[in-house]
Amino acid sequence: MTGQLIAEETVVGGTIAGLLARRRQAISPRFSPPPTPLASVLIHGAVLLLWVALFWRALGGGGVFAWSVGLAYVGYDTLLLCFVFRQTLALARPRATQPRMPTGTAPTATVIIAAHDEAAVLPSTLAALAAQTDPAEVVLIADDGSTDGTASLLAERYGLLAAEPGRIGPSGRLDPSLRWLRLPQGGKASALNVAVALADTELVMTIDADTVVEPDALAAMRQAFADDPRLVAATGVLFPFCDAGLSGRILQWFQGYEYVRNFLSRYAWARMDGLLLLSGAFSCYRRDALLAVGGFDPDCLVEDYELTHRMRDHGVRQGLGWRTAVVGGAQGRTEVPGTVGAFLQQRRRWFGGFLQTQYWYRHMVGNRRYGRLGTAMLPVKAIDTLQPFYGLTGAVLLLVFLATGRLGVLLPAGIVIAAKIGIDLAFHLWTLRVYRLWLRRERTMSPLLAVLASFLEPFTFQLLRHAGAALGWWSFLRRSRRW
Repeated sequence: MTGQLIAEETVVGGTIAGLLARRRQAISPRFSPPPTPLASVLIHGAVLLLWVALFWRALGGGGVFAWSVGLAYVGYDTLLLCFVFRQTLALARPRATQPRMPTGTAPTATVIIAAHDEAAVLPSTLAALAAQTDPAEVVLIADDGSTDGTASLLAERYGLLAAEPGRIGPSGRLDPSLRWLRLPQGGKASALNVAVALADTELVMTIDADTVVEPDALAAMRQAFADDPRLVAATGVLFPFCDAGLSGRILQWFQGYEYVRNFLSRYAWARMDGLLLLSGAFSCYRRDALLAVGGFDPDCLVEDYELTHRMRDHGVRQGLGWRTAVVGGAQGRTEVPGTVGAFLQQRRRWFGGFLQTQYWYRHMVGNRRYGRLGTAMLPVKAIDTLQPFYGLTGAVLLLVFLATGRLGVLLPAGIVIAAKIGIDLAFHLWTLRVYRLWLRRERTMSPLLAVLASFLEPFTFQLLRHAGAALGWWSFLRRSRRW
């Protein structure tokens, strides 16, 4: 019904982009912000005031409590590890190995690949989609004004014919499911919106042009939606890979363990019905629900993250009971930054978009109307807004104490850091075990290298992540919308 309405209103009243923009304006709190609850103000304010108080304590205090900001950072991170550990205990329990019988008819699906100058990686992505055990009805390449030879690739290698801009071309001679949608360059979110509106299947899966999914990925995703009628958005599980080169191998190594922890954290929050972070590189949506909330927001730095908030917010306001999930059987690998500069740029955008979204949806923080999403997940995200400054401040203070020879602070702080490294090591080994059991993979990553990562990460990769997040604050305060 929604899709039909999109088509009719597009012809009569304007463009697809204009129609979806009007729907977003009617639904998104960034256009008409609801009153901010007192709980939200107190939570966000307390995080800031605590950082100021702990920093002030460092200026005039002695002993380990002069490093109180570092203690707070270590304590908070440890509590999050304990939460994930508690929620993932279920994954360590023996499970039946026989295949589960489907509980519903798999819904139809369109895979959408929003691509701008991705000719070098598209063939691998399309080959993986063609090899699916349960392929999508349509694989739609939303060509966002590419100038790198994408047009030649699609025409010569895949036999696709281009229609006029804004319309889907006919099927190719090699694969009847493969279609080409040419668009003027307008950004990923805008390209996805046009493609979603023109699709005519029950589900739409968004896959980045540099993401390669496993053969059973689409089948697992479709079955998840067949099993749960309330499920409106889900993410697959991704493994990072980088281009060859020393910096690429090092960053891939650190990001590999980061991705393991992050996806287990998503599993943990999904068990609490508090999952908000879906991977734009591989996610799936019920098309009608996606159109009902106005599609992706081109003005957000992280359009996929903001969309999940908008869907959950709308679902609660309308009493729809909408849910989100992480689907362990839907696996793939995606390219991640392989240089420090590219990594910082990515994390700048991610964190700046996170702050945008946290600000726009501040009315949900601490709000019991949203269940555990409002009373648990979003308060944690409120703390995360300043977590990078807690971490960076703690590191800078240690350097100052070292330079000034304050052994009365350094020695007990060193004991705390050593204990935290031990906790991180135990958690690393635990996550590798349950991750392998969850995804039913014989081997994921080396436990020996996990030990090394536990020792090195707090002094290297973790600080790099915090630096990228600090740049994200700069983007947020400047109201940047640049990728």
